[in-house]
Amino acid sequence: MIRLVIAAPSAVVRAGLEALVGSNPAIELAGSFADPSAAEPVHPDVILAAVPLEDLPVPADGIAPAIVLLSSASQPAWSREAVRLGVRAVLPRDASAEEILAAVDAAASGLAVVDPRDLETMLSGPAAAALSAEASILTPREIEVLRMMAEGAANKTIAWKLQISEHTAKFHVASILNKLNASTRAEAVAIGIRKGLILL
Repeated sequence: MIRLVIAAPSAVVRAGLEALVGSNPAIELAGSFADPSAAEPVHPDVILAAVPLEDLPVPADGIAPAIVLLSSASQPAWSREAVRLGVRAVLPRDASAEEILAAVDAAASGLAVVDPRDLETMLSGPAAAALSAEASILTPREIEVLRMMAEGAANKTIAWKLQISEHTAKFHVASILNKLNASTRAEAVAIGIRKGLILL
């Protein structure tokens, strides 16, 4: 069961969202407020908010519930600040009921949701350039080796899978540790995951 709070200054919008989530037996409506900061004492899993990004409260304990933000802005509301505030989905105000419920479910599961109309902007903006710069730290072969390191493969196994010598595998591992400024294989894998170089 997903504990959900609705936050929207408009009583009409709140009523519409209440009817929407009320139709889903997997969602428990824990509250509906004009001010999103009123949701904090309720400790919801997800806040469904139809407010401007700047009206979202800063979490007092640093741990924010997942937020599905219904935005009327023409530009995507994704930013470091949005993620820090707990935003896990940004949808247009005209999103369908199915899209909103799917976003709530995904956010409750710890996933992020991006409207397809925002993808191109996100992938061509400064954040994408920064991600591309991070990825260029390692060569494609080193990323391949880092993936195998994440699977727990030893140098001998890496060499066998890539059909290279064990010495070359050791060289790749040493290069990865150096480029990521890591002192151990585990630290290199953790940094690689954090930087988005590999996925588990």
